[in-house]
Amino acid sequence: MSSINTNPAAMTALQVLHATNKALEVVQGRISTGLRVSQASDNAAYWSIATTMRSDNNVLSTVQDTLGLGASRVDTAYTALEAAIGLIDEIKQKVLAAVGMSEDNKERIQEEVTAFQEQLRFTALAATFSGANWLSVNSLAANGHPSDGVHKEVDIVSAFTRDQNGAIILGYIGIDVQAIKLYDAAATTNETMGMLEGLRLGTTGLRDNTATAATPGTAAATDGYAVSSLNVVGHTDEQLEQMLTVVDQTLAEMANAATAIGAIKKRVDLQKDYTSNLMDSIDRGVGQLVDADMNKESTRLQALQVQQQLGVQSLQIANSYAENILLLFRN
Repeated sequence: MSSINTNPAAMTALQVLHATNKALEVVQGRISTGLRVSQASDNAAYWSIATTMRSDNNVLSTVQDTLGLGASRVDTAYTALEAAIGLIDEIKQKVLAAVGMSEDNKERIQEEVTAFQEQLRFTALAATFSGANWLSVNSLAANGHPSDGVHKEVDIVSAFTRDQNGAIILGYIGIDVQAIKLYDAAATTNETMGMLEGLRLGTTGLRDNTATAATPGTAAATDGYAVSSLNVVGHTDEQLEQMLTVVDQTLAEMANAATAIGAIKKRVDLQKDYTSNLMDSIDRGVGQLVDADMNKESTRLQALQVQQQLGVQSLQIANSYAENILLLFRN
């Protein structure tokens, strides 16, 4: 070993071999992990950026799950609305059939109307997914928009991003429950009740706080009717025509509600696709920062292995040369 320590050629060969071995370890690490920046010491700036982007991508995965849950809730509400529209259309036909009928026939028709009304209530109550029901609600329940504490608007988290200063920004898709609800357990006025239970003026078909329950057989300007409580028995043909106006207007409002829900459903689906594409884009961006070029690293590995072999041979030659010189002196 003393010959190596005092032999300049051997010392140089040893230093070159040490550098080659160190470079070889780095390349082997990149090939085994697939990363050229696997820790902060490799490149602090890239490592920090990549760590933040990976964290954000994990959050986006949660956002995608939230969108999936929101889509299921929207589908549930839309399906129930479609079913309810079909039932109300049946009620409309029965009310029309009652015009000009005897009271005995009206009683039979009312039995069918009552059955449809009960089914409407059941349909709304059953439109629940993961604890959320947007058709049969309680407007006093703290189950809505976080800013108002009442069940007025439901927000589906739809986006996660950062501003130029790095502050987190969340995006929402809002559902106006008040515009689509069919029943409201806490509402006290015709205009705040659900579409099926608030009294509507027979003249306009609109929910109105001035509307009062109609007296069978006696028409009045303030006569009011609601789909959930329609009763054709004892009412005049004039009143039955007003009921038709009410049912028809209710159908129109429910069609609008279904259209709104359908638009939200489309928006949720688009956002799900966008979030998926955004996650892929971020993955590619992180890869550009930290992933190793495997073809390049494999080529470098082969070159370093050759350098390592040559370095070992050079060190052996240098040591052999020194030993031969010492033999001359000994002789």
